Amino acid sequence: MKRNSKYIGWVVVAVVFLAWRQFGPGLPANTEHGDEAIAKLFADQQSGEMVEFSGRVQRMLADDEIDPPHQRFIVELGNGHTVLIAHNLNLSARVPVNQWDPLRIRGEYEWNEQGGVVHWTHRDPGAGLKHGWIEYKGRRYD
Repeated sequence: MKRNSKYIGWVVVAVVFLAWRQFGPGLPANTEHGDEAIAKLFADQQSGEMVEFSGRVQRMLADDEIDPPHQRFIVELGNGHTVLIAHNLNLSARVPVNQWDPLRIRGEYEWNEQGGVVHWTHRDPGAGLKHGWIEYKGRRYD
């Protein structure tokens, strides 16, 4: 009986670890949400904030082929602000978006004069708190 208890204990530990690895340690409480948050970050020239927002693909761009390769496209928010999305193709699958497709994005905002870049739209390979994703047609790409 002790031997079975030992294995059951290890199975429980493995299940907890795999669940934690799949769903991460949780999203940071300081995630900024919506158009207004991005407009404020842009106006304040701030970077390094996790953001979550919805928008439409305004323009498709060529992939950035520098290692690691990134899928790139411009997203227009409801308030007209645009941001570049840089989605790491080594850490997540390509999102099959087309111009004007709606999507929801979570990633890290980096300020630039053109409106900003959102990257880290994938699971954090170090199991940290920078867990991002792109939701498109009911599927999450992370």
